[in-house]
Amino acid sequence: MDQRQTVASLIAKAHRYRDLARWVGDPETMQRISAFAEELKQRVRALAKPTEDQIRARAREIWEENGRPFGREEEFWFQAEREFREAEELAKEMNDL
Repeated sequence: MDQRQTVASLIAKAHRYRDLARWVGDPETMQRISAFAEELKQRVRALAKPTEDQIRARAREIWEENGRPFGREEEFWFQAEREFREAEELAKEMNDL
């Protein structure tokens, strides 16, 4: 699963939990569910701002998924950067909601 998919999945979960909290009658349970939804949003924000090591690790995963071909390091690095950039765009959209 690439970063964009991971972020999209976490955003969807956060929205589902936020919606669920609105239906719960118990204030304490509602608060806990809302807090968990906020925690998921924090994870999204953290995933959307990668370190160089995270990009390197994702590029290596992509390289391995493609059979470890020689001479395509830049291609996989750029793909990893693109995935994180797309994840960051999704996270920004989440903040706009």
